[in-house]
Amino acid sequence: MDERIDIVDKNGEPTGQTALKSEIHTQGFYHNTAHLWLYTASGDILLAQRAATKAICPLLWDVSVAGHVDAGETIVEAAIRETLEEIGLAIRESDLQKIGVFPCFQTYDNGIVDNEFHHTFIVELQTPIDQLKPQQGEVEALKLLSISACLKALDTSDYNKHFISSNRPYYEFVFHTIAQLTS
Repeated sequence: MDERIDIVDKNGEPTGQTALKSEIHTQGFYHNTAHLWLYTASGDILLAQRAATKAICPLLWDVSVAGHVDAGETIVEAAIRETLEEIGLAIRESDLQKIGVFPCFQTYDNGIVDNEFHHTFIVELQTPIDQLKPQQGEVEALKLLSISACLKALDTSDYNKHFISSNRPYYEFVFHTIAQLTS
């Protein structure tokens, strides 16, 4: 879907302009995304495998839920909407714990220029994984992985095709933040 997205400046401040998602990615306009990492009380992290049809990093394991913030939508509204769309889980604003905003500016071989600010939240997962419903075309599969297993996979991400290796510092921050909460 080619939704309309708010454009922000290089500091993440709103410009008052919007563009279609396809235009955002071809022109390299700065924009916001909502990222939601789900974790269990025992310290497992829910990972989503990107769908095989994704234009960027298909079939790699990544954040539990992620999506663009639609024009006129708040970041919190996007996090709640994307969670319901991508994995069928209803959450509330009070469930969200924001842990930061992470600039992620990358250009891909397929011509996509992705200048995103990842507004990142964590939420404790209290629903069994088998009750979640991966969205076709977005999420290929879901799995729970311990923090230590995530860090081990991350250590070899340059060649194991598990995580998006360029996002290593971001993943490390998230994994260590969740480890502090669950230890």
